[in-house]
Amino acid sequence: MILNPLGHTGLTVSALGFGAMHINDERTTEADAGALLNHVLDEGITLIDTARGYGLSEERIGRHLAHRRHEFVLSTKVGYGVEGVPDWTYDCIVHGVERALRLMKTEVLDIVHLHSCPLPVLQQGDVARALDDCRAAGKLRVAAYSGDNAEIDFAIESGVFGSLQTSISLCDQVHLQHRAARADHAGMGVIAKRPLAGAVWRHAERPDDFAEGQYWDRFKAMGLHSGEDWADVALRFAAFHTGAASAIVGTAKPANLRRNLDAIARGPLPADLAVTIRDAFDRHRDAWPGLI
Repeated sequence: MILNPLGHTGLTVSALGFGAMHINDERTTEADAGALLNHVLDEGITLIDTARGYGLSEERIGRHLAHRRHEFVLSTKVGYGVEGVPDWTYDCIVHGVERALRLMKTEVLDIVHLHSCPLPVLQQGDVARALDDCRAAGKLRVAAYSGDNAEIDFAIESGVFGSLQTSISLCDQVHLQHRAARADHAGMGVIAKRPLAGAVWRHAERPDDFAEGQYWDRFKAMGLHSGEDWADVALRFAAFHTGAASAIVGTAKPANLRRNLDAIARGPLPADLAVTIRDAFDRHRDAWPGLI
């Protein structure tokens, strides 16, 4: 597995990260969740990403991987869902971090993101201060932001975050156009979410989901219809041609994990295909803002 530095954070992460959203409920049994999580580490993936909003995910990570905690970078997201505490407040951040520490049975979280925190709340500063206070107290290593649009712009310019998680894919290259250089200049690590763009090439008709619908429109407009294995192409594009340290993909199926690992093993795309993808998006760059 290829390992990359996460900006200037001091952390190193695998080019393919595991998004643990899909082990969030009983549709995946406890035994299957445990087997999958351990298989992820056995295959050399060193970044596991979860969130307060991912149901059983944090609890299952703690249950099945606490004994292997030294083998991976643990990333989660907070800001909401703490009983008895208002969302997006100083106390909610602190209690959210402490809850994640308990559930995942660890003494420190490697990366904690504010999870799509609204811009007006970010601008007030309390939630960022809470995250930094948790970092100063040794509860987390890297204070981070996860989201898109104006919120990411603020996160980059604020100077209070060490890392970002944002949408980057062949159908969403806004970060590459407008933010990558600034993030790199600031020494911020970048993790690509949604690197497969919802696999919209699978659909014969436009999906109803907002983000997938937008990505479906973009994929069609870009004219990417040459019969490529687009799941393979999309993941390799996000992992090797965008400057992201890691591209996180979620699945509860070992077969999908195998496919993703094989794609990363094939390495970067041919240069002409990567250029074609960039050029196809650039033709529409003014019409396609980032997604929520």
